[in-house]
Amino acid sequence: ASITKLMTAYIVFEALAEKRLALTDTVRVSEYAWRTGGAVTDGSTSFLELGSMVPVEDLIKGMIVQSGNDATIALAEKIGGTESGFVQIMNSYSQRLGLKGTRWTNSWGGPAPDHYSTARDIATLSSVLIHKFPEYYKYYSMREFTWNKHTQQNRNGLLARDPSVDGIKTGHTESAKYCLVSSAKRNGMRLVSVVLGSPSIRAREDASATLLNYGFTFYETVKLQDAGKPVITPRVFKGTAESVAVGSPRAISITIARGQGGSLTKEAKVNTPLVAPLALNARVGEYVVKNGDEVVARVPLVTLAKVEEGGLWRTTVDTVKLWFE
Repeated sequence: ASITKLMTAYIVFEALAEKRLALTDTVRVSEYAWRTGGAVTDGSTSFLELGSMVPVEDLIKGMIVQSGNDATIALAEKIGGTESGFVQIMNSYSQRLGLKGTRWTNSWGGPAPDHYSTARDIATLSSVLIHKFPEYYKYYSMREFTWNKHTQQNRNGLLARDPSVDGIKTGHTESAKYCLVSSAKRNGMRLVSVVLGSPSIRAREDASATLLNYGFTFYETVKLQDAGKPVITPRVFKGTAESVAVGSPRAISITIARGQGGSLTKEAKVNTPLVAPLALNARVGEYVVKNGDEVVARVPLVTLAKVEEGGLWRTTVDTVKLWFE
């Protein structure tokens, strides 16, 4: 159902981040967007007028807060040329994100035999959307939006029930029933819950709240490493420096069952030997975290400083040493 609009939003946010689209750009509402988006069909609508020019930011708000099918299709046509062209982009992005149980046939969530996803895939998509586009995620906590003199409330009832909830998206069709993807942040820890196929609005909210409360009660997020801090300082051959600090480009945190922090093992693996010249942020290894035998995190390790190639003497001496490595 309208959970589909999470993927549409992801692609819109990507276009904004890459400067291929701007919030102030205006989009003409086509007849297809107008008709399919609620003017003729009995679906969620932002009440866009046929042929009107609407700013991208207002279309985003209409898509997210009002779940407007017309606003969604207008954005899809702006980026993909046609909705079918946009659907190809949706499926391409799904492959990049590893959403193996997902296939899209439209941008707005209309029922179709080949239009489907899984709770795990939706959770993965939601998590990436939240972390990659924090400046745009704010729209999901908006409680209402007005367009063309029509004020509509956000359909996510958890926004009113739980102050820690700040998104994400509802959905409903006769075949998909009532769906809700929600996210909450408490004490610096964020969780996402996905509920699909519920019999009622209240049921999807209660199930989502139960999942979130369970997660916050029985799990914790453990910070293992700050971004840009040295994890290991391996030797460098043929360089102006004999070693280089290596660390993670981002902070390393994992969410595990409470009390299991003591069972974590961490290993920094560097692709040795390291030979200069080495650029700043060159990937040279991997940081692996295990909980027992299970790998719970793999993070690339990069150089935290640049190492220039050394002089003739250093290069010659280290060439000999490398013979014995």
